[in-house]
Amino acid sequence: MSQPSPALRIGTAAGRGTLLATVLASGIVFLDSTVVNVALPRLGSDLHATVADLQWTVNGYMLMLAAFVLLGGSLGDRFGRRRIFLLGVVWFTAASMLCGLAQGTGWLIGARFLQGAGGALLTPGSLSVLQASFHPDDRGRAIGAWSGLSGVSTAIGPFIGGWLIDALSWRWIFFLNLPLAVLVVLATLRWVPESRDEEASRTRVEGDRHRRFDVAGALLGALSLGGVTYALIDAPDRGFGAPPVWGSALLGLVAGVAFVLLERHRGEAAMLPTGLFGSRLFSVLNIFTVVVYAALSGFTFFFAVYLQNVLGWSALLTGVALLPWTLLMLVGSARAGALAARIGPRLPLTVGPVVAAAGLLLLRRVSPGASYWTDVLPGVLLFGAGLTLVVAPLTASVLAAAADRFAGVASGFNNAAARAGGLLAVAALPLLVGLSGEGYEQHAALADAFRGALLWCAGLLLAGSVLALLLIHRPPREAPPSQPCPTLPVSTPPAKS
Repeated sequence: MSQPSPALRIGTAAGRGTLLATVLASGIVFLDSTVVNVALPRLGSDLHATVADLQWTVNGYMLMLAAFVLLGGSLGDRFGRRRIFLLGVVWFTAASMLCGLAQGTGWLIGARFLQGAGGALLTPGSLSVLQASFHPDDRGRAIGAWSGLSGVSTAIGPFIGGWLIDALSWRWIFFLNLPLAVLVVLATLRWVPESRDEEASRTRVEGDRHRRFDVAGALLGALSLGGVTYALIDAPDRGFGAPPVWGSALLGLVAGVAFVLLERHRGEAAMLPTGLFGSRLFSVLNIFTVVVYAALSGFTFFFAVYLQNVLGWSALLTGVALLPWTLLMLVGSARAGALAARIGPRLPLTVGPVVAAAGLLLLRRVSPGASYWTDVLPGVLLFGAGLTLVVAPLTASVLAAAADRFAGVASGFNNAAARAGGLLAVAALPLLVGLSGEGYEQHAALADAFRGALLWCAGLLLAGSVLALLLIHRPPREAPPSQPCPTLPVSTPPAKS
């Protein structure tokens, strides 16, 4: 049985302070998510990075989040949501400082792994604090305000990040987290009440072996994703016949099989209860998530580097170029969610990827001397419009496809699925398009790779559209209004937890 809610009201000082803390904390995560891709060309040049180094700069963070976000949510439920939220904020900020101080690619990549671990504690904490702290009558308003304000931070992130990179250094996109984190910690200590799942805490004291944390599951998940990712990133330089490449791929596959067997054995005590996949719709929606977010992450990885290294744009102009689709997401997601509630998710999830794919095909034509208004903006707008049709209906459908008692873990798994899709795309696309070494600094090589990558990403989106057309139908019920879990921060959409 859960501890009674402290019943904060949104119009009180404590309610506003709690909302401020969670919005600022989410803003830290979203800011890094949106601007790291913009910073890749500058930090790559400064640290003499290879393509593989840039891949790990992005993937080290996503790997830790994908593998440990569910465990992070469980820690908050058991040991105290405020406590784990604060730990995540401090951890994430300390790792951000290490990123900003990095003197080499190994240092930066290691710090990004640590940053991802902090994010796995922080990301589920922001929404769970709101869910547990606010009076039921104000909970929907609080989460709606969190979603809207967090969306604003996502929208302005590329602009602020681009300005910092041009005016100061790429390091300042990480240093900026420090003053924001100080405000979060002070607001949390002053206003955020502690809450926890009393049943989970009691079974911890009583030593119930069926309620222990599924640490083994989290580690096997990380090992599976990490092994496959390492093989894909290392293959262009070493070749698939090299023992480290095929060995890590084999290790990843074995760990993946072991993860599935372990979760089946643990039943509902597992980090990922396999009963969730009794719903065919839930399974299909998560495959759709992997495919669509793979396309999104693959595109954003290449796009910012291409604009700066081939077109010669500044970091600020690159950030501005990313802004329109974020604004479309911010303005249109609620309307897309309302549309899907009326007509079901099938049509938005079928049409959205097609529109987004059309945007990517338009952007393949962008070349040196291109005009932003006539060459770049139309593709960006189409891509953003397609994503807007997808994100909110997908989130609501995932929650509606799972039983009420699995709402939290269903949302968390969908979060992890999105990150895993992005992780694998960033690892695989350079291999598929023949980009390795320092090829991202060579105009011709990068231009060819960019066009090839966008073709792959458009193909993924079209595959998602076919999947939705054939296998996705209206969920048997709508997602509970008290748990509107927004969608995760990759490079543009608002965050899911």
